[in-house]
Amino acid sequence: LQEVTASSRHYVDRLFDLDPQKVLQGVIDMKNAVIGNNKQKANLIVLGAVPRLLYLLQQETSSTELRTECAVVLGSLAMGTENNVKSLLDCHIIPALLQGLLSPDLKFIEACLRCLRTIFISPVTPEDLLYTDSTVISHLMALLSRSRYTQEYICQIFSHCCKGPDHQTILFNHGAVQNIAHLLVSTSYKVRMQALKCFSVLGFENPQVSMTLVNVSVDGELLPQIFVKMLQRDKPIEMQLTSAKCLTSMCRAGAIRTDDPCIVLKTLPCLVRMCSKDRLLEERVEGAETLAYLIETDVELQRTASITDHLIVMLADYFKYPSSVSAITDIKRLDHDLKHAHELRQAAFKLYASLGANDEDIRKKIIETENMMDRIVNGLSESSIKVRLAAVRCLHSLSRSVQQLRTSFQDHAVWKPLMKVLQNAPNEILVVASSTLCNLLLEFSPSKEPILESGAIELLCSLTQSENLALRVNGIWALMNMAFQAEQKIKSDILRGLSTEQLFQLLSDSDVNVLMKTLGLLRNLLSTRPHIDYIMSTHGKQIMQAVTLILEGEHNIEVKEQTLCILANIADGTTAKELIMTNDDILQKIKYYMSHSNAKLQLAAMFCISNLIWNEEEGSQERQDKLRDMGIVDILHKLSQSSDPNLCDKAKTALQQYLA
Repeated sequence: LQEVTASSRHYVDRLFDLDPQKVLQGVIDMKNAVIGNNKQKANLIVLGAVPRLLYLLQQETSSTELRTECAVVLGSLAMGTENNVKSLLDCHIIPALLQGLLSPDLKFIEACLRCLRTIFISPVTPEDLLYTDSTVISHLMALLSRSRYTQEYICQIFSHCCKGPDHQTILFNHGAVQNIAHLLVSTSYKVRMQALKCFSVLGFENPQVSMTLVNVSVDGELLPQIFVKMLQRDKPIEMQLTSAKCLTSMCRAGAIRTDDPCIVLKTLPCLVRMCSKDRLLEERVEGAETLAYLIETDVELQRTASITDHLIVMLADYFKYPSSVSAITDIKRLDHDLKHAHELRQAAFKLYASLGANDEDIRKKIIETENMMDRIVNGLSESSIKVRLAAVRCLHSLSRSVQQLRTSFQDHAVWKPLMKVLQNAPNEILVVASSTLCNLLLEFSPSKEPILESGAIELLCSLTQSENLALRVNGIWALMNMAFQAEQKIKSDILRGLSTEQLFQLLSDSDVNVLMKTLGLLRNLLSTRPHIDYIMSTHGKQIMQAVTLILEGEHNIEVKEQTLCILANIADGTTAKELIMTNDDILQKIKYYMSHSNAKLQLAAMFCISNLIWNEEEGSQERQDKLRDMGIVDILHKLSQSSDPNLCDKAKTALQQYLA
């Protein structure tokens, strides 16, 4: 290393010469020495060239030519490795270059911008460095009009540094849309392309920006029309893809309708074309991911995409051919594609998940694609977390099909790898995996038994204690599905696993979804007489407390209705009935709901009464008398005159029990 650095030292020494002309010549020689030479770049950084170059760049006494050449050399050093960029950042290069933008000299400004662009597109540079001083953004907007180079570099800086809603808002509020729109018709391809990239990140998942874009026009033409022109087959692929992304964002934000011809006839077919195996790997990845996002929530677009260019079969190639046909001759490309093949698999899973989100026929087609279930099962255990997440999403989408749960899911024992994924995954995977498990636990799914045997109850009970709301909902939802028409042992295991304490915790959860699913679980646990009697004999006191708690609380109609249905189930038990009959507080509540203004609640309360007074059962006479004394019969007479046919019938049936 010493020998190598020794030969580079004279470059650095010349930067300290007292003769400005020799310093300038030294910088120019350095520029020529580092172009395309990463070793030389690293040597000069080690020898301390950067602080000196920055000093010369910022000196008022330096000539403009010298300052410009310094910016060019720094830009060249930044083009090297990520470590080079880190070294430049450590020397506070960004503030120095931003300061340089205040110079009146255009060539110097362009050199500073080019260097800033190179630094900001590096993954090691924090985007926030662009936003620390709000005057920077205004100044960059003002520089957009100076030359095609300032336009190209500034748009590139914006599109790389716009990550998330906060950045979008800052750029939007500084007039990015108005300042950049006219660049879409620039004579320079590079400027048009960078402006287009800006719009694709500005509008992503941002309704405010997207709604504005729809109404912006350039030279009398609206932006969506300009984007559609850029989608055409004769345009470069990068331009087609980026304008498709812009239109996709506008569509998802509700700024363009999903049945608009520019989406159905232009954007969607363009994105499907990008999935062809003739395209380069990154084009196929971006095409599939963008298409997945476009059609994710719209069943008509899912149907259209599924029959465009044999897309479902075309996606199967994502698992087989990482390289496009044209790239096979290029060894370097081949090596790159093999390293990135997992990105293709991720994109394919994502798109399959969107395609199969709603339509049963599409799901069937996906599953019938060669080795599809094996591919998903393999995807669940891949090392890349993105592939695992996408595979779980795909599985979740397909698990919405009753038909598939009974067949393909069974044949491939999908539950095994799924349970493995649930053991110690990050939350985003857990949420989707536990949703899938909910579907596998439906009563008609043959996977239910083996899942139970593999320790699912414990796992799901632990999910109900999660800080994450979606995980709590899924945990309790899966238990609810598990308890449906289950045998008594499973029900007891669930109650034991949950503990009374946790049950009360869930019933007082601030989220109504958690509450409804917990009530659903109780309702499923308390079904069929022997089970009702058994569970009430072990947990009766706590369950009655829970019911009281909810009927007294501030809850919506659905919650109260579900709670009254639980009471009706308890009233259907043989010995469990007594827990209601000996609880005057609960009886008064049932009476109150019989005269409630909401018919659903009245009906649910009547179910309780009917089950308590049913004639054929032991002790019915005493129960009827007690309820008559409470004034229940008078209410039944009143309800038998009701204009609501359901209430009227139910009341008449109940009254007959008294006459029999």
